[in-house]
Amino acid sequence: MRAAATSAIALLIITCPCALGLAVPAVQIVATGRLFRRGLLVKSGDALERLAEADIAVFDKTGTITAGKPGLVDTAGISSAILERAARLARASKHPLARALASAAGAGPIAASVREIAGEGLEGEIEGKHARLGRAAFVGACDVTTSGSELWYREADLTASRFVFADRLRNDAPQTIAALRQRGFEVELLSGDRKQPVLAAALASGISNWQAQTDPQQKVAYLATLAARGHRTLMVGDGLNDAAALAMAHVSISLSTAADASQAAADMVLQGEALAPIVEAIDVARAARRLVLQNFAFAALYNALAVPLAALGLVTPLIAAVAMSASSLLVMANALRLSARG
Repeated sequence: MRAAATSAIALLIITCPCALGLAVPAVQIVATGRLFRRGLLVKSGDALERLAEADIAVFDKTGTITAGKPGLVDTAGISSAILERAARLARASKHPLARALASAAGAGPIAASVREIAGEGLEGEIEGKHARLGRAAFVGACDVTTSGSELWYREADLTASRFVFADRLRNDAPQTIAALRQRGFEVELLSGDRKQPVLAAALASGISNWQAQTDPQQKVAYLATLAARGHRTLMVGDGLNDAAALAMAHVSISLSTAADASQAAADMVLQGEALAPIVEAIDVARAARRLVLQNFAFAALYNALAVPLAALGLVTPLIAAVAMSASSLLVMANALRLSARG
């Protein structure tokens, strides 16, 4: 009777699923900690698992491939009064072009009842007059030729005014795109901007597949098309018009300068100016998946060897406790290898 009780206790200790229970969370904690130190905040528990499955990366342009700090150019034909009135709308937005316009105008008031329409622009009241700032068609300037990164402003029935901006490519954008291709990714550029700046950014960063003048609905529809083809998409964006696409993608990354809606929709948030942490995140996600599988294998092997021995009465409770603890420590040590690689 005593021997049977001892064997039963040893069996209960041996079969404690500690190693199996630690197999995934141990790796996730180490992986997310390493990425956090590199400037990438992982918000979703299964984001790394989905990132490891991704095979195509779709980037927004303004504020993502580019630095998102455009400057207002060609100001000779714009009166200071129009600039200041347009800035009253621009100050209510986090869009990079709006911020550049507001910066050029300096500090000042914000228009009343401002409403931002994703992919189109802003509208509000300025001294009792209805005003709009955004795309040419949005403000009613339909018969004009548009090119480059620009915003149009129109107040009541006045003639529309055009603001032209120039932005620069992020320093490590070409290297990041090349590194993604080396890891088997297809890379595409999907932007709401005009054809000329999108083409220039695509050529400078080494992206051959690009689309310009895509609104939020078109971005979502395109990601749905990619999913229907069997792709698992990594979406990287920062604008308010990217929020729906970020939520639609298999896995998504926004920037810390992104609109609140985009950061809320994304699985990860990238801090700082560099895009390189995206590549490291992919490497870490793939390594984490391998370590999880190894941990499952260790746990399965432990149970396959230890349980029969305990069932046959060949293991004492003390040895069972040591074996169970050793299996958990082995799983933890294997997970910590991911941190050591960083």
